[in-house]
Amino acid sequence: MAAWSRCKAMTKTATGFDIHVPFVEHLGLQLLEKRNGVVRMRLDPRPEFANSWGSVHGGALMTLLDVALATAGRSLDEHCNGALTVEIKVNFIAAAGGPVLAEGRAQRAGRSLIFSEGELRSEDGALLAKATGTFKLLYPSPKD
Repeated sequence: MAAWSRCKAMTKTATGFDIHVPFVEHLGLQLLEKRNGVVRMRLDPRPEFANSWGSVHGGALMTLLDVALATAGRSLDEHCNGALTVEIKVNFIAAAGGPVLAEGRAQRAGRSLIFSEGELRSEDGALLAKATGTFKLLYPSPKD
């Protein structure tokens, strides 16, 4: 667990993120925009992301929302180098069958806790899911 608080900031990764998160890179999540409390991301699902009905698995969609909401929170504080999910709630509205676009919006609620909300949409703008979450921001340890 101690390693979580010492996540190293990096230059932009191939997916556009400023920190190295192997799971995010494995899924191919792409950061399209990150500015003062707002993040836009994209997931181009691969065949192995499908559920038994052929649509994008809810776990992949929840991960996209989790990362979008946490990254939106991180965008409010340039010294933050990570975020832990305290809680997240997702309402699935429609099945995703192709590329998925995410938007996360954050509001600072305290010194280290952030509340974020967001949604997933298809490329044609159809609403797929909505989410809210609380995240604990992480900072470099004094010896980093």
